[in-house]
Amino acid sequence: MAVEYTRILRGNMLWSTAWDHHLVPVLWETPGRGAWIAPLLLQSLSKCREIHGGLGPRSLQSAHSLPGTLHCLKHFPVDLRTSMDGKYKEIAEELFSRSLVESDMRSAPYEFPEDSPIEQLEERRQRLERQISQDVKLEPDILLRAKQDFLKIDSAADLQLYKEQNEDLVDHLPKERDVLLEREFQRVTISGEETCGVPFTDLLDAAKSVVKALFIREKYMGLSLQSFCKTTARFLEELSGKPLETRFYEEIPETPVAADAPVHPPFTDQHPYETCLPEAMPADLGFGLRMVSGVIHVYTKRDVVDRSTELDLPYPDLQEFIADMNVLMALIINGPIKSFCYRRLQYLSSKFQMHVLLNEMKELAAQKKVPHRDFYNIRKVDTHIHASSCMNQKHLLRFIKRTMKKHLDEIVHVEKGKEQTLKEVFETMNLTAYDLSVDTLDVHADRNTFHRFDKFNTKYNPIGESILREIFIKTDNQVSGKYFAHIIKEVMSDLEESKYQNAELRLSIYGRSRDEWDKLAKWAVSHKVHSNNVRWLVQVPRLFDVYRTKKQLANFQEMLENIFLPLFEATIHPASHPELHLFLEHVDGFDSVDDESKPEHHIFNQDSPLPGAWVEEDNPPYSYYLYYMYANMTVLNHLRRKRGFHTFVLRPHCGEAGPIHHLVSAFMLSENISHGLLLRKAPVLQYLYYLAQIGIAMSPLSNNSLFLSYHRNPLPEYLSRGLMVSLSTDDPLQFHFTKVKSYWLGPNYLKEGSEGNDIRRTNVPDIRVSYRFETLCQELTLITQAVQTAELETIQEEDSLIMSSSLGTQ
Repeated sequence: MAVEYTRILRGNMLWSTAWDHHLVPVLWETPGRGAWIAPLLLQSLSKCREIHGGLGPRSLQSAHSLPGTLHCLKHFPVDLRTSMDGKYKEIAEELFSRSLVESDMRSAPYEFPEDSPIEQLEERRQRLERQISQDVKLEPDILLRAKQDFLKIDSAADLQLYKEQNEDLVDHLPKERDVLLEREFQRVTISGEETCGVPFTDLLDAAKSVVKALFIREKYMGLSLQSFCKTTARFLEELSGKPLETRFYEEIPETPVAADAPVHPPFTDQHPYETCLPEAMPADLGFGLRMVSGVIHVYTKRDVVDRSTELDLPYPDLQEFIADMNVLMALIINGPIKSFCYRRLQYLSSKFQMHVLLNEMKELAAQKKVPHRDFYNIRKVDTHIHASSCMNQKHLLRFIKRTMKKHLDEIVHVEKGKEQTLKEVFETMNLTAYDLSVDTLDVHADRNTFHRFDKFNTKYNPIGESILREIFIKTDNQVSGKYFAHIIKEVMSDLEESKYQNAELRLSIYGRSRDEWDKLAKWAVSHKVHSNNVRWLVQVPRLFDVYRTKKQLANFQEMLENIFLPLFEATIHPASHPELHLFLEHVDGFDSVDDESKPEHHIFNQDSPLPGAWVEEDNPPYSYYLYYMYANMTVLNHLRRKRGFHTFVLRPHCGEAGPIHHLVSAFMLSENISHGLLLRKAPVLQYLYYLAQIGIAMSPLSNNSLFLSYHRNPLPEYLSRGLMVSLSTDDPLQFHFTKVKSYWLGPNYLKEGSEGNDIRRTNVPDIRVSYRFETLCQELTLITQAVQTAELETIQEEDSLIMSSSLGTQ
């Protein structure tokens, strides 16, 4: 049974436990490289993986949750009233209306200059690194002398003290002392009464708003059984003085992996798709299903007319969700809160630069003391990569040429009722295998795709022919997706050969018909498309307007039924969908994809039509898609947990372009996101994403070809501030240079701070992990103590008023 996906802060890592009992972390930071890490990493593996409308307002029909399933925080555990209370709806609607007119939300210019060049320091840096690479245990003064020479701040007294402390450790350095030395580092602190740089009234208002936003996210993560940052949750519990009542997810038990266990987990020799026996699958529960107001309801009997048999499976209340979204929309444009968050982000950037300046040499020394671990033999997981473009262009070219030699007479296409062989298809294009080249294939993104998502999508068509896309990179075609399965298995083989590289490939479910899931699962099982280095993420394109225009769907609810009903049926009665049951064991979650820059002609509010009434040809807004995907996934997760199956997460494309409210919806409903570029324009949201440690899979090379030039990408900025970012390829076929950086977890991964880090596996120094953990705790302490101080003052004022009134009555 697969363990549900979870994410826990460990200094510089996005920790994942999505793959059965094998634990996968995602690296987004290599200590000692500073803000120039992205271009260095993007170049370092370029050779390594060569193998590889306006709907009018309508009256809202009631969409109530089941009795006992409404979990709201209308009354927060602490007093979080601010000056904006009662104005959230008006402010949010004004902001929504503005986003319909403007393609981007204009904000203050919170983009900062790039770091200064480092070429002049390169020779000196290399000399110091050579010195530090010597054994610190034998010559403990080398490190401090190197720092003294480079930084010009350490005194001779410091060096002498260091010598005295280590005189008896020169010949033998105990393991415990070794760990202590690695965790000792120079810290940056601020003293004084007002350490945040803003008046206390502004701090109090901002702190209450930020805490309120974190409570909202924690509520939705708990409801859907997705993970919430353990450190942030601990501070919220301490603030409320009791465990959070809305938490449905449970702590994962300690892993049984020993500290000296091998890095490579054991796998069974039998292929998981070797046998597909319905009789050996879990029994049928006999439950009934029906979608009501866009959300699937489950009944203990097949007859769904009797509502008394309905299972109490929780899902979010629609009106409460809209109210929460209005609260967050109002927060992100509040002036004092923006100023406070901007100052904190600036402080985090400056603090990180100081940390690197003071501790970089020590971090490098700790890395070099770890045997056998470097960038090339640590776990790397690409968490954002589309299966249809997971191969590079040279790989695709070689595969097409090889297929033309071996399967030239195989029927691959039907044109106007006439069957065509592969040879006939290429003859209609006046092409032979000899004519093909990387240039004629024309699948590499160029400057013509910038801000042109339509042209970018055509790059999926080899030689500009959609028929070749259908033949070679589709799962449902005349050859039953055989060619696509073969090339995916070649990519999997390359990953297995490299041993340390892993990927989460995205496959598409469109929602046009009910049998899409069964066809996709049959493709994977029949062709045995599986690898221990690969898991699946299912993406749902936001293309209802296209399907509705072609009369393929009657309403939006039909699309939701096609997407989710087969999953519920496979959960209730696995033998009714045997291939799908096996396939879902290797699916991590859902993604929502499309061009975010497309204009939205509707505001998601209480007047929005329910899915069954959405019959117009205009596309629903982003938040509408996300809410109903989240709501159905929440019900499905609770049902699967009851059965002992693993649960799913929501990880959409978000913040690549378009209005800022996309990031608001994702903050509430998604465990992680992909891209997140627009956070650079919204300091409040960026600060919230930092405090909640929401994973952001960033793709600078993809963005460079579509929405944002490479030198302006905010990844180094996010990294310095401590946001949980990772590098990803997105589409290696269009822009292939590197893979996302990540690390395999150690046995203590559940522990916070450096206690959960095993440098022998991660190659991340305890110093960096401790710095990230301590900095996050300091930020959370700042806002929670401000709220607690305000509460204490309120209590004291109330007590004094009570005493005054009692004295007056006497």
